[in-house]
Amino acid sequence: MTIEEILNNEELRQHEFPVTARCVFLAHAGVCPLPRRVADAIARYAHAGTEYDQERIVYPEILTETRHIASRLLGCNADEVAFVGPTSLALSLVAAGWPWRRRDNVVVYFDDYPSNVYPWMALAERGVKVRLLNTKGLGCIRPVDVLGQVDEQTRMVALASCHFVSGFRLELESIGRQLHERGILFCVDGIQTLGAFPTPLQHADFLAADAHKWLLGPCAAGLLYVRREHQERLHPGWYGWNNVRCPNFIAQEQIEFRSGPARFEAGTYNLLGLVGLKAAMELLLEIGIENIARELLRKRAQLIPALQEKGYTVLQADAPAQNASAIISFHRPETDMAALHQKLLDNRIVTSLRTDRSGRKYIRVSPHFYNTDAELQRLLDNL
Repeated sequence: MTIEEILNNEELRQHEFPVTARCVFLAHAGVCPLPRRVADAIARYAHAGTEYDQERIVYPEILTETRHIASRLLGCNADEVAFVGPTSLALSLVAAGWPWRRRDNVVVYFDDYPSNVYPWMALAERGVKVRLLNTKGLGCIRPVDVLGQVDEQTRMVALASCHFVSGFRLELESIGRQLHERGILFCVDGIQTLGAFPTPLQHADFLAADAHKWLLGPCAAGLLYVRREHQERLHPGWYGWNNVRCPNFIAQEQIEFRSGPARFEAGTYNLLGLVGLKAAMELLLEIGIENIARELLRKRAQLIPALQEKGYTVLQADAPAQNASAIISFHRPETDMAALHQKLLDNRIVTSLRTDRSGRKYIRVSPHFYNTDAELQRLLDNL
């Protein structure tokens, strides 16, 4: 199945993405609707779970298969992928579990999504200094901004791959490479690009991403990438029968963590979520991430000038191609953006309403590859 086939065959599109028969859904940077094949995979597993031990019917094959599929998506080794759940939990694991030294500092962006701010702020209690990036615009984080903020005491830089409001996409490869040249670790919140744009990990040490946005998967079925060389140094901070060795489920006198990604997976797996995640990633790999990225940038190029013609200010409208994304946030002076957002909902057009630190409200549009030009035009007509 290709993007062209989906966009040119409405029967196929509505079959694969049932939400399209109900509304124009343009909020994938929030919480996505499930594609049919993802929902069907979950439903089949849930039904099978009524007739037998719900773990035995998929375990352990689901772990092996999903890790390998995730490794293809991420471009890493399968034994570097852990199933931890929500992005917030995975980022908290990295922040709390790394062996920090007093006087270390970590560089973050204060106007990032709170899940990628609070875990790092909490390190101040351990004597770690939290450095806040200065940027020229909301979420506009350039390599020079990052490198100008680090010093010999910087242990880690923790940033999102794409800003959740402005849609500015980071140059991960350039930032990560230059940080590694300085011996600085790089942790990435990848939830706003994984499934939509290539998210290179060659120069990243950690990445967390839940499945419920661009990955088109279920909530709390996220991925945690931990570079193999760091796994033994990262302390999980939680203990269970699965990540601590306990032969025959008998507690031992010494706590010894399992090796590999299981080190971070304390207890019973979210098998419903993993079944859905596997189906979602298979769909995205079938379509092709590079193909998806091209289509999303095409949609962006179509929407931005049309919004500007209507008098709207679009955040990061002129972002270079390497920084552009499918997150498009806009506002207009003396326009009640909350009321406009509700009007769109009333007309079955789903967008997101977001607010910056100053209190200014934006309508955020985030289409995926299966949204048609006609749906985008319907949005514009209602504006």
